[in-house]
Amino acid sequence: MSVSSTALPRTAVLGGALAVVATLALSACGAAPDNASTSADGKSAATAASAAGFGGMDKLVAAAKKEGTLHAIALPRDWANYGALIDGFQKKYGIKVQVENPDAASQDEINAVTSRKGQDRAPDVLDLGSSFALSAAQQGLLAPYKVQGFADIPEGQKDAQGRWYNDYGGYISIGCDAKRVKQCPTTFADLLKPQYKGQVALNGNPTKSGSAFAGVYAAALANGGSFDDIQPGLDFFAKLKKNGNYTPVESTPATVEKGETPISIDWDYLNAGYADEFNSKGLDWKVTVPSDGKFAQYYSQAINKDAPHPAAARLWEEYLYSAEGQNLWLKGYARPALMAAMEKAGTLDKAAAAKLPKVTGTPAFPSEAQQSKAKAVLAEGWGKAVSG
Repeated sequence: MSVSSTALPRTAVLGGALAVVATLALSACGAAPDNASTSADGKSAATAASAAGFGGMDKLVAAAKKEGTLHAIALPRDWANYGALIDGFQKKYGIKVQVENPDAASQDEINAVTSRKGQDRAPDVLDLGSSFALSAAQQGLLAPYKVQGFADIPEGQKDAQGRWYNDYGGYISIGCDAKRVKQCPTTFADLLKPQYKGQVALNGNPTKSGSAFAGVYAAALANGGSFDDIQPGLDFFAKLKKNGNYTPVESTPATVEKGETPISIDWDYLNAGYADEFNSKGLDWKVTVPSDGKFAQYYSQAINKDAPHPAAARLWEEYLYSAEGQNLWLKGYARPALMAAMEKAGTLDKAAAAKLPKVTGTPAFPSEAQQSKAKAVLAEGWGKAVSG
C-alpha cells in the first residue's frame, strides 16, 4: 500500500493464469553480465542471503558501487514517495536507479522477470502486490535475502526464507474533489446516493490493479461480506454501475484535475498524496477512510533470483528497510512495515506519522487462500458486473 501524483494504477493483485494483462514488449538487449559481483574472498552477491553472508555491509556497498546500476520497474516517483527514495539511494551510494515503465502492474513485473531471464535488462528488484509476491516465490523467481531489520518485520508479513517481506501499506479510502462535489461521501453507503451520478471511480481494473482489487474487497466488507466472501463487493459495484454512479474511467491525478473522476476509491496514502499536490493547483481534495469498509493491506519487496545487479539489489533492500528509507515512505503517507519497531526505538518520524489519515481499530488482513478465492470470483464476475 502507498503515495502518487500522476500515476496510473501500478500494482496488480491477480496472478498466475487468472491474470489477464498485456505482456511488456520485450526485446533482447544482450545477456546479463556473467561477472557477478564477488567479494575479495570469493563470496557471490547473487547467492548472499544477508549482508553478513557477503562479509558485511561495507563489502556489500563496495560491490554495489562497482555494479553502479539498479534496474527497477513499476515505481512511479509519486507513489508512496518513491521519488525521494530513489533520489536518496542514488545520492547516498552513487548508484544509478533506472526505472522502466513506472506505471506497470505487478503481473508486468513478473512477466519481465520470466521473459528477460539472462538479460541485463531484467529487473533487479520488485515491489509487488502481496498475492503476487506469494506467487513469485512459489514459481521460484525470488532470491532469499534477509535485510538487517528482518527480525523486526512483524510475523505474517514476511516469508520465513526471506524471499519477500512487506514494505509499506495503507487503507482503502475515498478521495473527493470538494469544489466539484457539494457534499463529499464518507462511506460506501453514501456512494449509492443519486447525487454522485457518473462520479465514482477506481484507479484501475480490480483483476489487474492491487488498489482496485482492495476497493472491491472494502466494498464487500461494507456490505455484509468478509475476507471469505468478496461477492457483496462485486454486487455493490454492479449496483453502482446500474444506477449510473460508477464511471469506468480509471482514476489518476490527471482525470481528477479534468473533473472526470471527482470521487476516487484508492489507497489512503495515494489520496493523501494527491491532496498535497492538488492543493497547490487550487483543488480541495478530501480524504476519508470509510467507517463501513476498512480494508488494509501491504505491498511486498523482493529480489529477482537472477538479478543482473545482485549486490545493488540487496543494498537497495537494506536502504528501504533502514530508518531513513522507512521514514521516507512514512512521509509519503504510507505506513512502513517497521513502524512499530521504529516507534519503540525512537527512530520514527513523529511529525510524518501524525499526518497519516486517521483510522481506528487494528487492521486485519486476508490470508493467501482468501485472496486466491476472491481473485477467482473477480476474474469470473467483474466484467459482467460493470459491463453495458
